[in-house]
Amino acid sequence: MSQKKNIIFGLSGIEVLPEERAFFQREQPLGFILFSRNIGSPNQVRELIQDLRSTVAHDAIPILIDQEGGRVRRLKPPHYREAKAAGEYAALSEKNITDAKTAIFLNHFLMGRELSELGINVNCAPVVDLLFEDAHSIIGDRSFGKDPHVVSILGEWAMVGLMAAGVLPILKHIPGHGRATADSHQDLPIISTELLALEQTDFIPFKKLAYSPLAMTAHVIVHDLDPVNPVTVSKKAIDYIRESIGFENIIITDDLSMKALSGTLGQRAEKSQAAGCDLLLHCNGKMAEMEEIAHHARFINTPVYDSLANWLDKCYSPEDLDATLAQYVSQESQDLELQLAKLLTN
Repeated sequence: MSQKKNIIFGLSGIEVLPEERAFFQREQPLGFILFSRNIGSPNQVRELIQDLRSTVAHDAIPILIDQEGGRVRRLKPPHYREAKAAGEYAALSEKNITDAKTAIFLNHFLMGRELSELGINVNCAPVVDLLFEDAHSIIGDRSFGKDPHVVSILGEWAMVGLMAAGVLPILKHIPGHGRATADSHQDLPIISTELLALEQTDFIPFKKLAYSPLAMTAHVIVHDLDPVNPVTVSKKAIDYIRESIGFENIIITDDLSMKALSGTLGQRAEKSQAAGCDLLLHCNGKMAEMEEIAHHARFINTPVYDSLANWLDKCYSPEDLDATLAQYVSQESQDLELQLAKLLTN
């Protein structure tokens, strides 16, 4: 088995540049993440992914994207379907929770089918952070709502929809970003709510969905877990996620270049790994930053790689789904879109 580093990298544009190719071949990142700057026609995306795959020597290669729907989506019309924000389904759940669950499954199955056809096998969704009206708008309509039990149910159906299409979900942003009054892309949010209150609210969806194959950290300080360090670089917080929330699968950092984190990129990588994060994520495709992180990244350990490989190979098959959901899997996307539109307009 070839050695590979525990890092997911972005790239600068719609094709792999010669210097990027040489860098990826030398450093052997585990996988890649795509952004709008990398997206053109479906054929271009498929060719780009094939080219990225050719730069590394291992077989299980996660290709990530943020395709939540609404304002966080990298695939957009006219080449790609219109995917609505989680808030649309939260509103539907208040009227009819059964319709909302079906609609979320259909939306995420369609989303997953589209991603899978392009060669993308991991989606950075669903967001299971709770909605708080007095918080920063960075979460907002990306959330499935205010009720942690409803968010857990809707998040589960989103996960099932993606996995039924062969795409792995990533829970965001563990253990909860919803209360943050700052955008962690720009500042470091501090959540000072008492731990008991968080355990009865924000943490519930992550605990109920702890069987997810992957979860992405929140770049926030949760004061009662660690008053000094953001979750991503806090061993206390990561240990709590493992032991109390019960998340035993793969933890990936949010983007290490975000301004909520301090120190050099190398220090951020070192601290994240020391805290217990399994995978590092760097998104902007800037070569100097990637080189610095690669210098501090570790080779991925065999259990984590094997776990990811098994998840990528497994996902769900129609036999894993109940009869109601399985019957959707064999239908044409156009028919599913019509059923989804009907549910959303009822």
